[in-house]
Amino acid sequence: MDIQENIINKVAQSGLITIDLANHAPKAPIEIYDIKDNLFHGLILKEKDFREFIKTHDWSQYKDKHIGIVCTADAIVPTWAYMLLSTKLADYGLSIHFGDEEYVRKTLFDHALSTLDYSQYQDQRIVVKGCGDIPVPESAFVTFTTQLSKVAKSVMYGEPCSTVPVFKRKS
Repeated sequence: MDIQENIINKVAQSGLITIDLANHAPKAPIEIYDIKDNLFHGLILKEKDFREFIKTHDWSQYKDKHIGIVCTADAIVPTWAYMLLSTKLADYGLSIHFGDEEYVRKTLFDHALSTLDYSQYQDQRIVVKGCGDIPVPESAFVTFTTQLSKVAKSVMYGEPCSTVPVFKRKS
């Protein structure tokens, strides 16, 4: 018996556009500078010692990185200390932020998504890819979907073969 069937890729024919937000992830590494290492007895920041550190530290290790400045110690750090750090880091880093790695990643995603031309998705059926090797903050999904819902015909989450409907424009 000779049965021959053509396999049809219905996903490819569906007209769905799959978007992977991981493509908008920062390409450069994120480095966190923790000011706790500059505290005297882990409690206070001495201005004279800190200014000397600022002058003599090798800041080149932060070249071409996104930098977050934090203090993980339970200490009061004067605002000027963060300002001093930012002036030195600005000569080397791609971007300087006050916050941990999660905050920096979120900020970089927000910036990347704010520069997108969403009109390219006008009246399109979009699937926003859900899983991947690169972490994407939930805030990026929210930001992207908010903008997409203004132009797209429909927005789904997941993979083209198994999606969760998120938005559908009413005619």
